[in-house]
Amino acid sequence: AMLLYAAGFAVVLNLIKSRGGEDTDTILSVLASVSLAVGLLILSRGGSFASYSALLVGDVLSVRSSDLPFLLILLIISILFLIFGGNACLALSVHPALAKAKGISAALYENLFAVLVAVDVALSIRWVGILLINALLILPAAASRCISQCLTEYLAFSVVFSMFSGLLGLFVSFFCNVATGPAIICVAGAVYLGCFVYGKMLKN
Repeated sequence: AMLLYAAGFAVVLNLIKSRGGEDTDTILSVLASVSLAVGLLILSRGGSFASYSALLVGDVLSVRSSDLPFLLILLIISILFLIFGGNACLALSVHPALAKAKGISAALYENLFAVLVAVDVALSIRWVGILLINALLILPAAASRCISQCLTEYLAFSVVFSMFSGLLGLFVSFFCNVATGPAIICVAGAVYLGCFVYGKMLKN
């Protein structure tokens, strides 16, 4: 149900964006906030929310071995999408009009990308946490942007920083006996800060 809702959420967001109107960031913030509130209302019925509180900050112990095949399949799908659809998405981002003139379907690739990200997020929530998942999406990419000179470097550094933050965050969480999600985000934040300072030094 969570995966279906995430996919539907992504498609509705793109549909609203394509129709014009509010800014995409505004639409995303409104839909995400309302969805989170509705979910918390449902879970808190009868005062039983305490058993779900780990969803807010994440709990690596909640990831079952049965989840790993789904994560592996999703990783393979993501890599295939990057290989076969990466150029189309880049063209739509840089020059939408030119991309459409060359026959690239904006709706198709935008919906595929949005659904893929939404499913990634849905599967990662129990590990990273609802309140922190957005930071994990942003921080590695932001850190990569500070030091990258081209798109290839940007993608490579984003993946490396994500994996580094996840692995080091797990070790910090285990040895310091703290929540996994916040530990990963703190590591990712430190990586971003280091890249930001290093990027400024390179420019100067």
